[in-house]
Amino acid sequence: MSELALQGGKPVYDGAWPAWPVRDQREVERLVRVARRGNWGFNGPEDAEFRAAFGNFLGVRYGFCVTNGTHALQLALEALDVGAGDEVIVPGLTWQATAACALDVNAVPILVDIDPQTLTMDPAALRAAITPRTKAIIPVHLYGCMANLDEILAVANEFGIPVIEDCSHQHGSEWRGRKAGTWGKLAAFSLQASKVLNAGEGGYVCTGDEKLSRRLDALRHCGRAPAGCENAPPGEVPQSGNFRISEFQAAVLNAQLSRLPEQTERRDENAQYLSKLLREIPGLEPLARWPQVTRQAYYAYGLRYRADAFGGLPRKRVQEALKAELGIEPGYTYQPLNHSPLYKPRSKRRHRLSEEYWRAIDPQRFELPQCTRAAEEVMLFSHTVLLAEREHMARIAEAFAKVRAHAEALSAKAAVG
Repeated sequence: MSELALQGGKPVYDGAWPAWPVRDQREVERLVRVARRGNWGFNGPEDAEFRAAFGNFLGVRYGFCVTNGTHALQLALEALDVGAGDEVIVPGLTWQATAACALDVNAVPILVDIDPQTLTMDPAALRAAITPRTKAIIPVHLYGCMANLDEILAVANEFGIPVIEDCSHQHGSEWRGRKAGTWGKLAAFSLQASKVLNAGEGGYVCTGDEKLSRRLDALRHCGRAPAGCENAPPGEVPQSGNFRISEFQAAVLNAQLSRLPEQTERRDENAQYLSKLLREIPGLEPLARWPQVTRQAYYAYGLRYRADAFGGLPRKRVQEALKAELGIEPGYTYQPLNHSPLYKPRSKRRHRLSEEYWRAIDPQRFELPQCTRAAEEVMLFSHTVLLAEREHMARIAEAFAKVRAHAEALSAKAAVG
């Protein structure tokens, strides 16, 4: 096999990869209309159009645009009246906001380990973590994998605990033909710039429960009662702040949503083809896909790297070699929350409600061996890579095979260096 590009050889591919975000005149025309209309704030026609269109896309009755995915999770907890002294179970491998939202309502995040095949909440670990204080469960559909909804919902239903799906990576995934975000009591989506449906910043929270929808509406709108609910009991219209988005963001979302079905299909087809190719290379294990998944959305494509099948070559060296061969470099997973540099609940005095609470929110009290292992072994490609052509997937597999063929020489050079 030809010499590695890292050592002066010809790269496997030296062309361009898809840019993100995908945009065209659709965004421009909608933004100009908003500017000319003069209604730049909240609850305008663009917001109403997106709420209806995305709700129809998901198959959910009630949905609201909010400031970001973090606030979508927080408002979901507040809609359920989760608060001081309550426990919220979350996976230990996720963006820090999944746990931080529980802190923001004075609850205790309980970190549980993950299923090693999908990096999502382990149902057995979930069951073991339930106590009389457990008031919510937040499974995360992570990267390009859905959590095992059948088993998680079975545990939740057995104990009567509501589930909030964190779908920030899963705009368009389907479990048994039904969209992610419609299985739990509530669901939260991020609409931040890196997500497959994005407005730069933004979020979306949804439910099929009418009473919860009224609380959500009030919570995102400064505690104002929804139309027709002015005489509702006080508990249904809680005090709150401003968690609304602008018409400019909603305009971008409407344009972006028009592309989402086709993009989701392309990513899914390319990911399945790439997995088929990579499974033929010893040492590479694409993350698993549950048989119940009928459509998989991808925030990132993940695979495990076994260094022993590459002559002990460090993962970092493989990433460097792949970048030279392809022009793109796979990244890492989130750091496990029990040792994350971004999840530091005891760095704020506001969380020192009591000595008992201070001890309870210490993330280092949790043991998360599968989360730690995933952080050491998994590589991720951005969802933008999956928008390329089918032949580009073959080039990725070719690059991995080329690096493996030269692994011994790379390992020796790394050791000398």
